[in-house]
This record gives sequence, structure tokens and C-alpha cells, in this order.
Amino acid sequence: MTRDYDVIVCGAGPAGACAAYETATAGLNTLIIEKRTLPRYKTCGGGVPLTVEADLPKLVPDAFVEATVTHLRHTWNFADPHLAAINPDSAQPQMSLWMVQRSVFDNALTERAVAAGAELRDGLSVRAVEPEGDHRVRVTTTDGDVYHARHIIGGDGANGPIARCADLRKTRLLAIALEAEIPHEWGVGHETLRPEIGHLEYAVRKGYGWVFPKAHHLSVGAGMFGARSDDGRGEARKDELARWVTGYLDALDVPYDPKDIEYHGHPLPLWNGSEPVEAWNGRLLLAGDAAGMVNPLFGDGISYACRSGALAGQTIAVGKSARWTTILAEEFAASHDASGKIARFFYQFPSVCYKMGVKRPNSTRTAARLISGDLKFDAVIDRLPWSNLMAKSKKPAW
Repeated sequence: MTRDYDVIVCGAGPAGACAAYETATAGLNTLIIEKRTLPRYKTCGGGVPLTVEADLPKLVPDAFVEATVTHLRHTWNFADPHLAAINPDSAQPQMSLWMVQRSVFDNALTERAVAAGAELRDGLSVRAVEPEGDHRVRVTTTDGDVYHARHIIGGDGANGPIARCADLRKTRLLAIALEAEIPHEWGVGHETLRPEIGHLEYAVRKGYGWVFPKAHHLSVGAGMFGARSDDGRGEARKDELARWVTGYLDALDVPYDPKDIEYHGHPLPLWNGSEPVEAWNGRLLLAGDAAGMVNPLFGDGISYACRSGALAGQTIAVGKSARWTTILAEEFAASHDASGKIARFFYQFPSVCYKMGVKRPNSTRTAARLISGDLKFDAVIDRLPWSNLMAKSKKPAW
């Protein structure tokens, strides 16, 4: 079977689904190819800033939001706790973090794109992508079908094939995360285990741990930044992160059976500076995790996937796809570059940063503003409590 489209989007995650919504809304004949059958499970903490709603027109939050976090409880080695409101003293604008299940959230985004006119083929994997003539792209799937399009958008995540097909993003900076979903009945465990409170632990080596509330369970995980997947330490790192997960459960008095814990590991492709994310004169574009859009300090990627995906679709719709690398850099590079500089210091000296920064009265509010995009990292990098120390410190290796 051979089919022709204006745009083929690979991946039905936030980046791909948001890109497809924009191209379909613009009247472009759009196909979404997703390797798994939707809805599908996706390992992810599932924290999304409320402000992402502005990037998701025609989407009803009640359909996918399981909890709304308004407070964060920070700890160092599960002690020295600091509980802070995201909106202290009714600060404006009001902010919060939505907690979502990616199976539900991603499916809602994809259904929105389909309602806008996109076609979906799930349960189908891409085998090859190659330029065809001067203005087309040829996509071959694993079942032997061939598709043609004027543009292809790679929204297929950290390990997707689209970047490799175009010889893009050959050097990647990764965070490695391990997570488990623990069934939970509200009212059981530590007094701060509440659906409006998220928990963050900073003594994890070069990373942090988290406990995020969902409707009927807790997402409990830990991650390390700057790790290499090919350094031979994968199993040792997994064991170390697993100890932090069970340590968090113990610290919060969450009942569990170690034999019942199912761990899910996944890479987070961190922003590592502006790099080419477009090929073949604008016929192929990368967005979201495929483009390395994960924030280097917080490790959050959903909102950046939504924004970059939508922007990729809009860029194609207005005929500027050959400028995609520049357009993406103009939108994100200054803030993400500053975030990377902060992250390198923060994860080298986490105890200092916890005492000097995290526990300060306004730090949680500032972090929420940064995550939401209301405040940019380059606007705060010189005003951090440890800015002078950071300026004197040599850049450490991840």
C-alpha cells in the first residue's frame, strides 16, 4: 500500500500529537504513526504545569488530570523537611502542577489531533525514512507499507528511529530514571501524603527522587543526570535508584511488598545546547524528547514536548520548516542553556544548594514559575543564592 500525505508525524506522545493537531488544523493532510496501540502505558512522573493548558486548545483537563499539586515537600536524605506552597500568600498568577497518567494524557492529545482531521495508524513501527527527490520524504514501515509526504516530524522520543535516519543527535546527554507505581489509599502513611502535595528528595547522587500523587496510586521514582547508557554501570545504577525508591516508601510509611514492586526505567534526553534538529532542507523536523528538549535541571519534558511539537507543526504550516533549528533555538536555547549551567553546579553541590536555595521562602514559587515558563532560567541565573560560588566553580563533568 502506498499513500501520500502533506505531513507524517512519527510518535503519538505530547510532541507528535501536538504537532499533528497544528498541521491538521491548518488543513494539511496529516498521518500519525505510533508503534504501540493506544492507549499505551508510558513511564513518566506525570507532572505538567497548569500553564500548558494555554498550549492545548480544545482539550478538557478533567479528562486527564488525576491530582493537582499546590504544595511541595522537600527533604535532604529524607530529613530536614521543608514544606512550601506553590502560591504563597495568594501570589499571582496562580500556579499548580497537574498530575497525569501518560496513557490517558497522550491518548487525549491524539484524539484531539484526530478530531482536527489527522489520521492515526497505531501499532505500526517505522523501519526507514529517506529523502525522495527534491521535495518529498519516503517512509517505510515494518509491515512493508510505503508512505510519501512533503514533511515528516519525529516526535518518537529518546530512542526513536527518526533522528538516526537523518543522522541527527548522534551525541546525547541523558538522565536515567527509575520509577514504580505503588497502589495507595489516601489517609494511610505519613501525614504529608496528600493528593495536593508532591515530594522531592535531593540526596540522590547527581539527581533527585520524587513521590507524585495520582488518583489511586503514588508515582515513586529517582533519577540521575548526565549518565551514559553505555558506561557499563547500568545495573549498578538501577540498584542504586531502586534503593532510593524503597527508601522513600519507608520514609513516608507507605506499606509495600518488595516482591510486588515493578520498576520501569527510561532515559531522559537532556538539552545539551542548540544543535541541528532539521534535515533535508526542512523536510524532516524533530520535536520533544527526540530533539533533546528535556530541561537539564528539573528533568521535566512534557510541557516542552507540547510546545516544541506545536511550534513544529506551525512552522511547517507557514512554510518556514527549513529554519526549524533556528526557530527552536530562538524559543528555548537561552533559558535551557542557563538551566544546564545551574544543573551542573546544583548536582555537584546538592547539599549546599539545598540549604542555600531550596529551603529559602520563595524558592518553591520560583521553581514553579520556571517550570511553567512564566520565568526563564536566564533571567534568574545571576540572582541565585549560590551565583557567586557557581561563577568561581569549574564546570564539572557530568
